[in-house]
Amino acid sequence: MSMFNQEDCDQTGYDFSLKGKVVVLSKSVLPHDHPGQLFFCTGGNGANPNPMGRSVFLVSLSTGEPCRFYRSDVLGTLKPELLPEDEKLQLSQIRPIGALPLESHEPQYSGYSFLQDGRYAAGVWLCSPQEVLDYVEMQKPYQHRILICDRDDFAVMEVVNGQMVFPTPEQMEEFHQGQKGGGMEMQ
Repeated sequence: MSMFNQEDCDQTGYDFSLKGKVVVLSKSVLPHDHPGQLFFCTGGNGANPNPMGRSVFLVSLSTGEPCRFYRSDVLGTLKPELLPEDEKLQLSQIRPIGALPLESHEPQYSGYSFLQDGRYAAGVWLCSPQEVLDYVEMQKPYQHRILICDRDDFAVMEVVNGQMVFPTPEQMEEFHQGQKGGGMEMQ
């Protein structure tokens, strides 16, 4: 297991939000048998810039388990290029913050994130266009390729190295023009 410290972080301190970012916890606050220091922050009063509260809600990128720690336990946000491949795969399995519950909402899309060598984990269900955008934004700093498919498994969006490659800017413009004129719809 790699050991991470403050030099591996692009932000440290209390004047920024942790929400939606990969954070490094101090090894000293973790149970001795926990396999890693990297977590994805889903919220909590302590996750806010200059927080009023202390609690931060996290998902372990080693085990996938949700947990709660204190803001003071967080060393900072990990530099995206340092996120190991196994943790990238675990991150790809996290639905966006605020995603609708699958028990009462039908998924409309699947989100997949790929490593440089093409490996990926199972897709995640996304229930709305907003969830698609939120998934892409949370994965974009860390993943090589993100693919969004509709319920029929047709690709509707692809991002490679942080840049949208499908639909193209021209296709997006055509879509927006069609929307204004009541024409074309994007499925």
